[in-house]
Formats: sequence, structure tokens, C-alpha cells
Amino acid sequence: MASIVFYDIAHKPPVSESCCSPNPWKTRLALNFKGVQYSTSWVGMPDISKVRQGLGQPASRKFANGSDFYTLPVIQDTATNVTVGDSFDIAVYLQRTYPDSGGGDLFPAQTLDYTFVSSYEIPIPLSKRDDGGFPEYARFNTNIDAAFSAHVQLMVEGIPLDPATIDQTKAEFVRRAGVSSWDDFILTREAREKLMESFQSTLGDLAKLFLQNSDGPFLLGQKASYADFIVGAWLRMAQVTLPKQEWEEVRCWHGSVFGQLHDALDVYAGIK
Repeated sequence: MASIVFYDIAHKPPVSESCCSPNPWKTRLALNFKGVQYSTSWVGMPDISKVRQGLGQPASRKFANGSDFYTLPVIQDTATNVTVGDSFDIAVYLQRTYPDSGGGDLFPAQTLDYTFVSSYEIPIPLSKRDDGGFPEYARFNTNIDAAFSAHVQLMVEGIPLDPATIDQTKAEFVRRAGVSSWDDFILTREAREKLMESFQSTLGDLAKLFLQNSDGPFLLGQKASYADFIVGAWLRMAQVTLPKQEWEEVRCWHGSVFGQLHDALDVYAGIK
């Protein structure tokens, strides 16, 4: 019997095919890597605040106006009676609680020398967190989140929203981003091309880090770590939400390093 309940965001049915939220994907990849027994509880976007608060988890982020931003993932471990509500904190918890399970160390020592600097405004608030004793990984997580979030407008229009709650969900996205309407997310062709060029350049700097180890496809060669899951989770979102042609472009950029990473992580991408 599964001891961990993993709360993920439900999108368009079937939810196992449409799940694309990056932070829950970080957790799924980490859970599967660790080989721990768990089950997924799917939560529609309009119910996230209620469910998270019901689990006793405060908001992990704040909007620009200071109001609480409730989101997922959350895990509830019935074996230890512990509930954790941030993807990075969840990975740290799994490593501390189940150090030798599955693939072993989620946080092997490595230098993650990547910093994202851009003039693009980040459209969604990022979590502020303790480094959990893994400062290289925490810093890398923050920079990767910023890099992809700066280009997330490429993906918003393609999020597979649940038709049953589409109006509520769009209103929530509008509120989170602080824009006036859903139409503000829609890019013109010219603006989209410009943002894709920026995305390619941003991933080029990141690709250099992956290319330092020619054994690939992971940063440490053949051994996956939580750093690979951080990037891979965003690639899962891109795969679901980008138009097919654009996703194929992303896969092929920079010597296909990100397409290779995405495919190599399939072994940890099973949905339970």
C-alpha cells in the first residue's frame, strides 16, 4: 500500500496525458527515482487553495501585491505523518527520509554554474526557500525557474485546460499574472518569434553546462540527479503545451541536448 499521497494539478481529461505543471513534475520524477510507493491525487485548479489549506500547508509564494499564491505539489507521507508543500523541500525530504531508496542520492555533489539574467519580466511569482543543505541545487532551481518562467508565455495558450472549469481556470491565470484578460497571454506572430529566439539563446547558455560531460545525457553523464529533474520538468511542460513544430525545434536546439535529456528521463516519468 502506498504510504505517500502526491497532490498534482489536474488539467484536461485524461489527466495522465495532460499533466504539465513543472513543479509537480519535479516531484514525480524524484518520487520515481527514489522508488518509493506513492499514489497521485489529482486536484482541479479551482480547488487547489482549499485542498492545500486543508492539508495544513501555507502558501509557498506571494503575488506582487502580497496576497497568498496557493499551488501544488504537496506530498503527505502517512508512514511518517509528515506533509511537505514545496517541490524542492519535497526532494530534500525524500533524500533525508529515504536516502538509500531507488536510484540513491538525489543531490550528488556537483557544481551547477548557471545564472539566468534577462530583461524579460517574470510573469509568475517564484518561491523563496531555504536551501535544505544543498545550496548548489537550490540556486540552480531558482535560476532554471526564472529562465523558463520568463518564456512561459510561449506555453500558456497551449495548456490543456479542463473544459469543465475552463472559465474559472482562465480567471485564475489572469489573476496570478496580474493582466486584464486571457487575451493578454496571446502572442502575435512577431512577438512569438522574438520570444522563441530569446528562449533558444537562454537554453544555449544552459546547454553548455550539460555539454561539459560528453558521456550525457545527464549533467553527471549517465547518472541522473535532481538538477536534471528540475530542467526535465520544464521540458515536460514544453512538450505538452508548445505547438508540435516549436517543441521539435526545442528538442533539436544546441545539438539536441534537451531532446536527449527529455527522452532519457522517460524512465522516471511513469504516472501512478
